[in-house]
Amino acid sequence: MNIALIIAGGSGNRMGQDIPKQFMHVDGCPIIIHTMLCFQSHPDIDAIAVVCLNGWDTVLQAYANQFNVTKLKHIFPGGETGMESIHNGIYGLREAGYNDDDLVLIHDSVRPLLSQDIISSNIAICKAFGYAITGIKCREAILESEDGFSSTTSIPRDRLIRTQTPQTFRLGNIISLHEEAKRMGITNSVASCTLTAEVGGREMHIVPGSEKNIKITTVEDLEILKALMHVGKEGWLK
Repeated sequence: MNIALIIAGGSGNRMGQDIPKQFMHVDGCPIIIHTMLCFQSHPDIDAIAVVCLNGWDTVLQAYANQFNVTKLKHIFPGGETGMESIHNGIYGLREAGYNDDDLVLIHDSVRPLLSQDIISSNIAICKAFGYAITGIKCREAILESEDGFSSTTSIPRDRLIRTQTPQTFRLGNIISLHEEAKRMGITNSVASCTLTAEVGGREMHIVPGSEKNIKITTVEDLEILKALMHVGKEGWLK
């Protein structure tokens, strides 16, 4: 089976709003529902599970019912960190009876413009190679700075990948990574791909992402999202 595991355990403090950013409405629909509908509409996704911010699970289920997200099968409690939320989700899936060979597409709740092609590629690459990490090549010139205000060092961009989600694993593999991380004392890796790198010994394969697959973190991101949702490709473009 292919399960979308949507991580919505954060409170969104950087957005500075009164409600968590994943529950903010855009075009009359919560951002998290826009995200869930990407997986709902994909024919190869069998189930959706959400790791939800504590106290918002009833709201989430009500919105899922309202917007006919019929693939939502599980809601797990969020953790104090993103890594802990993912931990809760993958172990929740194991307790729910999923097999170690089932694919888990771990995705940010606030990336609502995920394309069907990226989902398909994640599934295909993970099936072929065991791991799939969505990412795009870095186009910007990169400087390294210790204080955020000054720099004397640049980093060549040719080998740099900006990662996105989904990040896809077989359930048994991602659980093994978390168990190994616990033995190594790794408790707060920022993403599943960084955890894989920190644990070591696994080759990650890159799925081409998209600049449209943005993560909503700030008010400016929200403005970009609204613009992207209301613009189409010009007819004269090849």
